[in-house]
Amino acid sequence: MKTAIIGGTGVQSLPGWTLHAEHAHAGGVYLYEGSLNGEPALLLPRHSKGHKVPPHRIPHERHVRLLKEQGVQAVLATAAVGSLRTDWTPGTLVVLSDFLDFMREVNTLYHEEVVHTDFTEPFSPLLRQALLQAARQLHVPVQPEGVYVCAPGPRYETPAEIRMFRLLGGDVIGMTVVPEAILCREAGIHYAAIAIVTNLGAGLSGQPLTHEEVTEVMQGATETIAQLFTQTLRNLQAMPLE
Repeated sequence: MKTAIIGGTGVQSLPGWTLHAEHAHAGGVYLYEGSLNGEPALLLPRHSKGHKVPPHRIPHERHVRLLKEQGVQAVLATAAVGSLRTDWTPGTLVVLSDFLDFMREVNTLYHEEVVHTDFTEPFSPLLRQALLQAARQLHVPVQPEGVYVCAPGPRYETPAEIRMFRLLGGDVIGMTVVPEAILCREAGIHYAAIAIVTNLGAGLSGQPLTHEEVTEVMQGATETIAQLFTQTLRNLQAMPLE
């Protein structure tokens, strides 16, 4: 089984990551071959090398097509998120289970033919099971379910938008996961994401939001994420992909 990690904000690499080869592709897309604590994997920096690509310019389709060409069967992703609920404070880890799509563009691999893809289970049950099992094995507290709201960015949301998204059933909010989940499903690639709460949504904390705050929290969580992903990769060896 070939697995890739998509690293978001603050995740250019993970503790325990050993780089074997770096491949530069068209459009500033990078794909790293390596291993995480001895477990082979690919690593794709979502925002390109050095975090240079803003969220609304990420070439999600190019990323997923490249992973498919490389024979990737499963993707584990990280996501820095704002919390829509005051009980999920910075540092909370969430194994995402559903999403609300508020992107302003259509994300699909099927531009010239009619294909309607089922999203009854928006994230791979198999990968979610492997992640949750890893959390139990490592005694890492995680929220086992969470609804991700995807907004286009690059600005942060207004307090009114945060209230609206919460009323609609959202738990956390970000700018990148939904296109990946959709495109991976269409490509036949298992996909799951673990969200790291970096801040409370606008209007919930009384403080302005900053990218520096997000990056700081993400960097503090990388060791835990590395441990979770390493154990998840090991768990997947006993879970044949379908």
